[in-house]
Amino acid sequence: MKIGVVGLGRMGANIVRRLMRDKHHCVVYDMSDEAVQKVASEGAEAADDLASLVKALDAPRAVWVMLPSGHVTEETIEKLAGLMDKGDVIIDGGNTFYKDDIRRGKSLGERGIDYVDVGTSGGVWGLERGYCMMIGGKAEVVDRLDPIFASLAPGLGTIERTKGREGRDRRPEFGYMYAGPCGAGHFVKMVHNGIEYGLMQAYAEGFDILRNKMSEELPESERYSLDMADVAEVWRRGSVISSWLLDLTASALAQDEKLDTFSGYVEDSGEGRWTIEAAIEEAVPSEVLTSALFARFRSRRDHTFGEKLLSAMRFGFGGHQEQGPKSTKSGG
Repeated sequence: MKIGVVGLGRMGANIVRRLMRDKHHCVVYDMSDEAVQKVASEGAEAADDLASLVKALDAPRAVWVMLPSGHVTEETIEKLAGLMDKGDVIIDGGNTFYKDDIRRGKSLGERGIDYVDVGTSGGVWGLERGYCMMIGGKAEVVDRLDPIFASLAPGLGTIERTKGREGRDRRPEFGYMYAGPCGAGHFVKMVHNGIEYGLMQAYAEGFDILRNKMSEELPESERYSLDMADVAEVWRRGSVISSWLLDLTASALAQDEKLDTFSGYVEDSGEGRWTIEAAIEEAVPSEVLTSALFARFRSRRDHTFGEKLLSAMRFGFGGHQEQGPKSTKSGG
């Protein structure tokens, strides 16, 4: 397929690369000419602006927007809509608030333009591992775009088939799912990120407990000399708490067991807050997720080893750089 991609940051550029690997033709644009030229040198077609990008596509056009949620995405989608025709589709693959998707879907639909929201997980590893995608929009439009999603998804890989799935939609087994109408994709991804906060916090607190067992303030008979990297490594292999987050933890600890390159200043990207807001609206108790979010707020005042581990995991899966006054890493 021929598709336009707007936004060539950490994930956007790799989305283009993965699509090109599967022989899709990508027309690309970014505010950074350097970013455009880099991807163009690898085979993408460069566009000077949004108008030239839309002009280079064949009807019905499809444009994937991969930008930070908020004003820049809103402005870009509005500009694209003014350049596109009935039957064209705008895909938002960023971390947009699902209620904004519902509003956009309705507004664009009144102009005959389709809108698809794609909650995209995979971070900086997506090029190699593939992207897990949760998709919202009209079912027939999502079906038409299936070759794009199939190319970006991880595929079957080595994961065993879940017993009892016979006769069900095969797409989730390949790493992408149709979640429902506009907003459903980003809603599922929002809750996914809320759960991610809780999982990360559990690992962080557990390793903090382990590390503090080495404190000289403890009686010698109750003090252990534990190798944090070895603990993470052994838990990766056959343990019931094994996960990709634990893989990233093991890698970070193997390289720097004290995590001295991290300050422990932990940002939240918005989805955790939105998940808690949804829980409040639905009157659903979510003690773990709420606690994990508030722990990130606290990390910006005082930092524990566990919070350094949170920073290390965020850097591992998404390349997220620490920010804040106590940071030892540059912002980004």
